[in-house]
Amino acid sequence: MVKAIRVHRPGGPEALQLEEVELAPPAAGEVQIRHRAIGVNFIDIYRRTGAYPADYPFTPGHEGAGQVVAVGDGVKDFEEGDRVAYVGALGGYAEARNIAADSVIHLPKSFSYEQGAVMMLKGLTAQYLLRRTFRVKKGHRVLVHAGAGGVGQLLCRWASALGAKVIATVGSEDKAKIAEAAGAEHTILYRSENFPERVREITKGRLCDVVYDGIGRATFPASLDCLKPFGLFVSFGSASGPIEAFDIGLLAQKGSLFATRPSLFTHIARRADYEEMAEDLMHAVKKGHLIIEAPETFPLAEAAQVHVALESRATAGSMVLIP
Repeated sequence: MVKAIRVHRPGGPEALQLEEVELAPPAAGEVQIRHRAIGVNFIDIYRRTGAYPADYPFTPGHEGAGQVVAVGDGVKDFEEGDRVAYVGALGGYAEARNIAADSVIHLPKSFSYEQGAVMMLKGLTAQYLLRRTFRVKKGHRVLVHAGAGGVGQLLCRWASALGAKVIATVGSEDKAKIAEAAGAEHTILYRSENFPERVREITKGRLCDVVYDGIGRATFPASLDCLKPFGLFVSFGSASGPIEAFDIGLLAQKGSLFATRPSLFTHIARRADYEEMAEDLMHAVKKGHLIIEAPETFPLAEAAQVHVALESRATAGSMVLIP
């Protein structure tokens, strides 16, 4: 038996219930991981509320790090005692879990378990956004919404290291300092400033090559006014609610713009891509282009309180649950 957070029906943070569940031996092609740290992400809130569907009851969490304690038939690349991290199927908010070996990577000793638990989903999200969705290069002008958040800081820092000029929107002066420390050249207080006007001022009317938006409803369609002709709007989250259907002709009116809604899980669906992306991420960390800050830690039993803090958008950086 292991302790795990279970969700029996869609709801608020109170839907997260700590229970004891039976953990079977790993099936063929699976490994069993004893968690040392569990990543907390906004997608966990989408799952809990039912915005992203799941079969009930379920254990939330797509990301974690720990040690392999058992391997199923046919697993050749992992053995008991290996340090690993993963991003994959639901089931992370638990002391231990089984997961497909194809979802797991080896975690070098130079990375802590806490870093591993927050590096995968957020770090690989930053990787596919900056290196695959739009390949950021020196001289590009980039707008990052929520630049003080977990993914936002990674985007600011990595894009800056790649030579881009980074503008970040933030919710407060304190968060502006965080985004600037992460590499943003300019910050915009979106609650009190008109961010498209400020982007136009900052860029002297040249606007941005790409906008990375994990906010959603609150920043659309204004984000389109921040893009130069043929610019790319990248929607990768909906912290303020989903972007509703819009007239695609708007993209033509605002400069023959491109818009995309990518998903990490599509990008890592092929094992070869997953490994290549993880290698690129770790290389960026080792080179100092990306810093995986030590996250705030909370006991697994406090998952509901962590969701409250995350939903309030009062947090900066990453958080992990410790079993």
